[in-house]
Amino acid sequence: MRIFLILMLFVLSENITSQTPASKQNKSILLIDAKVHVGNGTVIPRAAIGIENGKIKMVLDAFDIRMDSTAYDTIIHLKGKEIYPGFIAPNSRLGLVEVDALRATRDFDDVGLFNPHVRSITAYNAESKITSTVRTNGVLLAQITPKGGLISGSSSIVNLDAWNWEDAILKEDDGIHLNWPNSLNPRETDKKKIEELKKNYQEKLSNLSQFLEEALAYQKLDFHLEKNIRYESMRAVFNQEANIYVHVDDANEITDAIYLLDKYKLNVVIVGGYEAWLVPELLSDRKIPVLLTRVHSLPKNEDDDIHLSYKLPMILEKAGLLVALQNSGSMEAMGTRNLPFYAGTAVAYGLEYEKAIAMLTLNTAKILGVDKQVGSIEVGKNATLFVSEGDALDMRTNKIIFAFINGKKIDLDNPQKQLYRKYSKKYEN
Repeated sequence: MRIFLILMLFVLSENITSQTPASKQNKSILLIDAKVHVGNGTVIPRAAIGIENGKIKMVLDAFDIRMDSTAYDTIIHLKGKEIYPGFIAPNSRLGLVEVDALRATRDFDDVGLFNPHVRSITAYNAESKITSTVRTNGVLLAQITPKGGLISGSSSIVNLDAWNWEDAILKEDDGIHLNWPNSLNPRETDKKKIEELKKNYQEKLSNLSQFLEEALAYQKLDFHLEKNIRYESMRAVFNQEANIYVHVDDANEITDAIYLLDKYKLNVVIVGGYEAWLVPELLSDRKIPVLLTRVHSLPKNEDDDIHLSYKLPMILEKAGLLVALQNSGSMEAMGTRNLPFYAGTAVAYGLEYEKAIAMLTLNTAKILGVDKQVGSIEVGKNATLFVSEGDALDMRTNKIIFAFINGKKIDLDNPQKQLYRKYSKKYEN
């Protein structure tokens, strides 16, 4: 059966043409007359955006410029269209898995509990067929993230149009990922099992605390007889040059994580944060941002509001937290194409539209430490943006007609479109 599946995957990959990454921008472009969502809350109803050498050189109201047909090599009139910054997918397995059911295509996990030295970027597959399907919905960047163990390793931020992982990198090794242990199963009723869970939780916390103490002591030594790559990999975290991403949902566990990590003065980011709304002051006092759990999720607890997951972006934003949206969970890589629609659902449940855009763009860029390069359509930033025929947060009107990564106009075709065209011809008569 496994051999059959591998053969089928090979046949499909042979029948579907690989896309060639776009060439470096060598001609200037002017996008004019579209409605622009800057990403920082600002909207320009009719804008003019100048792009040169991969950078945004001009962002003005179209009424404020005088058209000079010789100033730009290419002028694209986009009346009635909408322009957005490229959406960013944080905490993603894009490029680390191709088919979840085939172990040979999964490369996001490693053995062992403490693996801060594992670098997900070296496993990133720029040729992944999934990547082209998520670009079609406006997701143009991703944080490629390892999974497994207590400490999984380091993530990196990539552009989703590249020849290889070296070519894709926007920011390398932006942070280490810590999977906080579970203290309790909310559905468990057996007292003996509950006690075992509590004991196991305390043991894992003790092991984690010991590892952090040893890693910190290692950083303070001026000379090492033997290099320890695990402790070396924690250096950027202790120096606050990289984030520590704590994957945790339960309010009590969020509290435990923050109090344990407080003494190390780290740049903490909560990933998941399903019950972060129960401890907002704890997070806001320390300016800890949240990469929020998948919006299209069922309630985790029996007494939760059935719509809680839909409301969480609005609740946390009103609590003053810096929030971004992510898509971890089942069928994670391919489901990344739904990221814009999570924001659309949040809007339907009370979140302001431009704040929802920010949760896909500038907020994410700030949390990941790349807001100087991407996340909004502002002068000096990378020209990573896209043009939609309508509202990009609505699956009925999200139709991307142009997309640019670093000023390069990328190919928006994908294997699903190719198969659609193929079988449309077969049945058109």
